[in-house]
Amino acid sequence: MTTFVILSIVLSAAILLAVLWPLWRDARGLVLGGVAALGIATFALYRVVGTPAALSPQATATMPTTLDDAVTQLEAELAKQPNEPEGWRLLGKSYAALQRYDDAQKAFERAVQLLPTDADLLVETAQARLFNNAERKLDAQSMALLDKAIAINPDHQRALWFVGLAQRQEGKHAEAAKTWEPLLAKVDPNTAATLRAQINEARADAGLPPLADTAPAAPADAAPALLTVTVELAPALKDKLAPGDTLFVFARQMGGPPMPVAARRLPVNTFPVTVPLGDGDSPMPTLKLSQLPHVQLVARIAKGSGPAAQTGDLEAAAVTAEVKAGNSYTLTIDRVVP
Repeated sequence: MTTFVILSIVLSAAILLAVLWPLWRDARGLVLGGVAALGIATFALYRVVGTPAALSPQATATMPTTLDDAVTQLEAELAKQPNEPEGWRLLGKSYAALQRYDDAQKAFERAVQLLPTDADLLVETAQARLFNNAERKLDAQSMALLDKAIAINPDHQRALWFVGLAQRQEGKHAEAAKTWEPLLAKVDPNTAATLRAQINEARADAGLPPLADTAPAAPADAAPALLTVTVELAPALKDKLAPGDTLFVFARQMGGPPMPVAARRLPVNTFPVTVPLGDGDSPMPTLKLSQLPHVQLVARIAKGSGPAAQTGDLEAAAVTAEVKAGNSYTLTIDRVVP
């Protein structure tokens, strides 16, 4: 049990630091406070489980120093204690952080076998299946997991988000908008603003009018820009612009699913145009721009109504960006999507 507790804390710390690292330069106090709180919680946990001796130098000498080492040791512990659902959950999260999506799916599925009525775990398993799907789609089994999570907790925000995403993938745009609309009253103002944009895109694709914007404006400083993207248009493509074209600028996870972690939709006017991206631009309540060290930046002029690339769209080559306040990147739209 002592080894298992130590590994759980080390892995939790590694994942916590991965999330907090982008804040280091701009909010060192917050990061240090989080790490300090984790240290206090660690000591308290040792006391609760009755193993304060685990704090001794002899016991900590074999503690893992990297996430990979901790994962290896946790795998070994779970081989000895295979009926620890929280261990499998933590292993799944760790695999996902390492982008080992197939292993993450298997770990979460094992955890669900042990805790079949945990709504959060059901949603995490569905998300793992999404990331492990070659087409980045929610399959029938994923939908069954989400439906069960909603039956347990009808207001589960992440479950409802993913159900709407699946409906969009299936072309059921009106149904997706209807699934997402109740979330507007439950999420924070920044997330509500980007969610509203997603809902209105779904409604537009369904031939429905946009929602009336009755939400209060988010504070100006609620979501500072983490990246600044300047989009230029190659002179040779200027004659290909048409009324009704839409500029999409978005950031997506490196090696992850195609859904953006930050996105802006703008009318096509004059170029160059400068677009700030921050956590307030995230269309997903499950992942924010600040949680990633690097992203892939994309700019596309869409001839249709949606952000997915279509023949005849104009686009720029994707650029890898380090997520850090003050960083600026330039994308040049210089090619036509075949």
